[in-house]
Amino acid sequence: MSKYLKYTKNFYVLGMIFFIFWMSFIDSNNIVNQFRLSSKLGELEDQKEYYQERKEIIKSEREELMSNPELLEKFAREKYLMKKKTEDLYVIVEK
Repeated sequence: MSKYLKYTKNFYVLGMIFFIFWMSFIDSNNIVNQFRLSSKLGELEDQKEYYQERKEIIKSEREELMSNPELLEKFAREKYLMKKKTEDLYVIVEK
């Protein structure tokens, strides 16, 4: 027991213990915050990957729409309820 008390009287050992305690629990960059930030980073990277895939899908759909006038007309009629001047439009809403 006296062997351990000898080390607790040393200024450098006490300083190192205080420093480790401070960095682990009190500092703004403590272990708990680092764990939260790393899990948040993982979630954000997953979202980034999802949105990049979605962006590629939308880009290919847009290119397909712009290259085919019939498909563009169909899309405009279905999505935005557009019509020609001589047509009547009836919207059927299902409950």
